[in-house]
Amino acid sequence: MKKVLFILYISLTVINAQTSVDYFPSDPNFKPYIANIIEPKAGALFEFNENKLRLDIGTSIDLLHWTTEESGTFSFGADLFTYTLLRGESNFHFPVDAVDYLFGINGTWKKKFCNYELGARLRLSHISAHFVDGHFEGALNQWRDGLNPRVYSREFLEFIPYYARGAFRFYAGASYIFHVDPSWLGKDIWHLGAEYTIPSGISERIYFYGAYDLRVVNIDKRRGNNSVNLGIKTGYPDGRGFSLYLAYYNGKNIHGEYFDHDSRYTAFGLNFDL
Repeated sequence: MKKVLFILYISLTVINAQTSVDYFPSDPNFKPYIANIIEPKAGALFEFNENKLRLDIGTSIDLLHWTTEESGTFSFGADLFTYTLLRGESNFHFPVDAVDYLFGINGTWKKKFCNYELGARLRLSHISAHFVDGHFEGALNQWRDGLNPRVYSREFLEFIPYYARGAFRFYAGASYIFHVDPSWLGKDIWHLGAEYTIPSGISERIYFYGAYDLRVVNIDKRRGNNSVNLGIKTGYPDGRGFSLYLAYYNGKNIHGEYFDHDSRYTAFGLNFDL
């Protein structure tokens, strides 16, 4: 009996030495894809030549990290954020035209090898979209541009793995929409993208980056949504910081109330990585 207890004690000691669990960790396990338009952000995007402003308020928080020497680090967390379409008016007024809400849970994994890193994120999320009072013209007692509110929501499962080597990261994956209103919309989204970072030479906490994201969406037919970001960030490359960037987007409108409208813009953005 003593030998059995001794062997059990040694086994648990070895397991504990190779495994660590961290609850509510301070650093995220997964870096959001920079040019992906549906990521947790806290900032704003100002379109050039258009009276439009996108305001992002949200975060993704890790609740648990589980790390082993052999398998790398796994995490479990939650996503809670909004992305909002506003207009600018005099006297510092910004009427809200449309708002989209996303909430869900996520699981991530990453592991470093000799000279590269592999990782992935799985998200289970809900998105719903709404017109707000800024879309209503009170003087005319009608909705702007003849567009009345309509029901739009979707629940989806998204899986996007990546490969990273040095300053380069490449990713590809897919989303399956298992419920959507209107019901005739397609159920698949395909993802492809790449990112590259360049040291600024000023400080190790300041660097430049470029990112491209392609989303092939299925509405009336499959269509590619292209997003490009070029910017500078101060802070931690894979964690907290502040970014200034230029953005270009060409594809279907990201706001659910405008899901079948085309959108193309160039914009200036700022973002706090929380």
